[in-house]
Amino acid sequence: MFGANLRLLSETYPSIAELSRQLGINRTQFNRYLSGESFPRPDILARICTFFDLDARILLEPVSALRPSGDILTGEELCEFVGAGALDVPEDEFPSGFYRFTRRSFVNEAQFVIGLVYVYRLDGATYVRGYEAKDALRQQGIPIDQPSREFRGFVTRQEDGIAAVMSRRNAMTCSFNYLSRIASFENNFWVGYVTRTVRESVTGRRAVRMVYEHLQSNRTAIMSAARSTGYVEKEDVLPFHLRLLQPDAEFR
Repeated sequence: MFGANLRLLSETYPSIAELSRQLGINRTQFNRYLSGESFPRPDILARICTFFDLDARILLEPVSALRPSGDILTGEELCEFVGAGALDVPEDEFPSGFYRFTRRSFVNEAQFVIGLVYVYRLDGATYVRGYEAKDALRQQGIPIDQPSREFRGFVTRQEDGIAAVMSRRNAMTCSFNYLSRIASFENNFWVGYVTRTVRESVTGRRAVRMVYEHLQSNRTAIMSAARSTGYVEKEDVLPFHLRLLQPDAEFR
């Protein structure tokens, strides 16, 4: 059961090597856990449970039994308002895979943020995960270790695009994202905006335009995007991204 649970949990990560690195577990040993050949020591089990926000029942019970069903969006109270169809995001409308995104900084008008997110499907729903830029968390006095930087969210289908709600692990703030596909050579760009759940301030923005570019299976582009994440100056933004962001136009 443990191996099956671990394999299921690992499906949401781009690679076993990356997951092993985040957990601090030798990949060969982690593969033994996945195959069910061996079980982790108590301290390693505790580390795995903390990482996935589960408990030691992961050894004996299915993952589905360890987490609340929590069907808020599709439950009786909201089914006629949000509806089950909202979670049915067709693959051809918002494909799974890696996306490079660009937006203006919330706190520094002269800078932009480049990031990389991973969109995936699990149990009929569409999810997104990524990592905050280290500099952004440093400015807020937040730890910059990988678990603290990671954010996840769910995607819903909209009349003319998609929306996503995302948050960092155990955070009390979130962001709302709206994206609509636009015409492009490879039909792989979405444009919209992102808002954050903070109070109004004279020193920062709460909403900015944002561009998503689906990198498909282009490994070179994915690695290049991963290396370029973080704060950048205007001249370092990809030309087509900058054109879509319309930095000199008023955001409405």
